[in-house]
Amino acid sequence: MADRAALEDLVRVQGERVRGLKQQKASAEQIEEEVAKLLKLKAQLGPDEGKPKFVLKTPKETLTGKYGEDSKLIYDLKDQGGELLSLRYDLTVPFARYLAMNKLTNIKRYHIAKVYRRDNPAMTRGRYREFYQCDFDIAGQFDPMLPDAECLKIMCEILSSLQIGDFLVKVNDRRILDGMFAICGVSDSKFRTICSSVDKLDKVSWEEVKNEMVGEKGLAPEVADRIGDYVQQHGGVSLVEQLLQDPKLSQNKQALEGLGDLKLLFEYLTLFGIADKISFDLSLARGLDYYTGVIYEAVLLQPPARAGEEPLGVGSVAAGGRYDGLVGMFDPKGRKVPCVGLSIGVERIFSIVEQRLEALEEKVRTTETQVLVASAQKKLLEERLKLISELWDAGIKAELLYKKNPKLLNQLQYCEETGIPLVAIIGEQELKDGVIKLRSVASREEVDVRREDLVEEIKRRTSQPLCIC
Repeated sequence: MADRAALEDLVRVQGERVRGLKQQKASAEQIEEEVAKLLKLKAQLGPDEGKPKFVLKTPKETLTGKYGEDSKLIYDLKDQGGELLSLRYDLTVPFARYLAMNKLTNIKRYHIAKVYRRDNPAMTRGRYREFYQCDFDIAGQFDPMLPDAECLKIMCEILSSLQIGDFLVKVNDRRILDGMFAICGVSDSKFRTICSSVDKLDKVSWEEVKNEMVGEKGLAPEVADRIGDYVQQHGGVSLVEQLLQDPKLSQNKQALEGLGDLKLLFEYLTLFGIADKISFDLSLARGLDYYTGVIYEAVLLQPPARAGEEPLGVGSVAAGGRYDGLVGMFDPKGRKVPCVGLSIGVERIFSIVEQRLEALEEKVRTTETQVLVASAQKKLLEERLKLISELWDAGIKAELLYKKNPKLLNQLQYCEETGIPLVAIIGEQELKDGVIKLRSVASREEVDVRREDLVEEIKRRTSQPLCIC
């Protein structure tokens, strides 16, 4: 080992010598001579058997066959070995793979992360190629509709607390859709592609959807008409009960199971106090192939802006459903773990909030800073640093401008631009009096606060929770 260590030192020294000659722009002959010596030393060193070899392997692509016609929006890649890979399309499929790989059968979790879609961006509608999703999922074997009802309760709580306007959550069931297609005469091979067409009913008219199904997807006109009789219906639990009495739909086993679960779901939603936010909508199809039961999608009922303003066309802001078979696709033995979850479109929410604030001519607050420590005269940097340190130690979110002698006007303008609500101003007179001048940026009111009382006064004034509405 000692001989090898000495040889490694010689290789290192010779390598440095070669690099030095190159930097000095020595003659080609001299460099070649030293390189030859380096190669000879390396040959004597031989292969290093003692060091571990690390092979970094990118995980295989796992997204194929999970998203139906939306698969065209997946970013496909190839690694250097030619293996097919993809950027993640959503957080649901990676979550299912995680459950299968770790043999988990029961978990409740949330996850916020980036996903990618090969789509045409529309900034005003909150549609991007790279964006964040916030997911919540419940995995495990439980009694019917209890986890599903909780997911819908969470979705309603989130959207209500964001105060982005009135919303409606549409619900349906893939089993009802499949049963409906079957009794209407759609062949099994066309179920998913017709499902994708029906899902467009929230954007285009029934006539346009029918033309697509007949003209582009080869569906018989009379079959399309039978589908139209169903998918244009929406309502509450009364519609569920009506369809349970439908002479054809009630004879289909899948549809009957779905309708039974929806009836139970509405009972739980009533107990949760959110049934008025839910609509049973037979046009909701959610084209992702992994859904197996209840599906839902939240849409805004009206634009959160003043009357007369242009509507905010951001589409759905949250969606989800039950996917009982997805984990089994990744398990070597095909073991299934029932799952249900929801996904919130973070950028779409931001788009709504930003447009609403613009319509109301309000500025977007871009910081959580509670107070800016400012000075009214020059040569007060040390005093600003002392004060901001006191505020930081007390848990106050404070900042200052990174200038020795900033102008007071510039400091006040910075607060207005970023939305900092308070300014703690130090001046020569304030230092003599043992006070700090606390200024409200919104009202421009100024009061003198004793230095020992400053922390409590800032906390009192900024104790109201932040609201993005």
